[in-house]
Amino acid sequence: MQKEKCLLCNSTATVFCEKPHHLFHRCDTCQGIFRPKHTFYDAFTEKNHYEQHNNDVNDTGYQNFVAPIVNQILRDFSSEDKGLDFGSGTGPVISKMLKEKGYQVENYDIFFENVPERLTQKYNYISCCEVMEHFHEPLKEFTLLHSMLLPNGKLYCKTELFKNQMPFENWYYKNDLTHVFIYQEKTLDWIQEKLQFKSVEVKDKLIIFER
Repeated sequence: MQKEKCLLCNSTATVFCEKPHHLFHRCDTCQGIFRPKHTFYDAFTEKNHYEQHNNDVNDTGYQNFVAPIVNQILRDFSSEDKGLDFGSGTGPVISKMLKEKGYQVENYDIFFENVPERLTQKYNYISCCEVMEHFHEPLKEFTLLHSMLLPNGKLYCKTELFKNQMPFENWYYKNDLTHVFIYQEKTLDWIQEKLQFKSVEVKDKLIIFER
């Protein structure tokens, strides 16, 4: 059976799904499910893919989509606290909604708001909505996110976990070719333990890591 090294924990992984354009391996250790590196888009193609997304910050459907993260931040933090929307994309709707409530939020996106100094600052909370499945180097990215959080800070992620809700080869979420790393609950537990987050909580598609 073809072997690959896990993109997250570097352990051995074996073929999990083998369909045209949808070859995935699953890690034997952290249970992460990932595309092999040779299938990744280059940066130009990936950026072009994201530019096709219709992310209008004033669209109520888009606002409702990110509302679980926004509402949780509003419950957990005050306008005195400092936040970052990591992977804010072409339409930074999370920061728009929080700023309307008087919150202090910066944006960072490697393609659309690449301001490196924002990655050297510390934050009370970081949002990461539909971003973690795009990480080419997930351990490096989560290590960075952990390092930017103040003590007791929280990282709010939104993604779809694979929970054997259907055969993987039939699952729509894998079909986006920029979704290169799919998480299972055990994968989140591995990240929590490796990076020594205090806790990880899963609320449907909302994942909350606490430093």
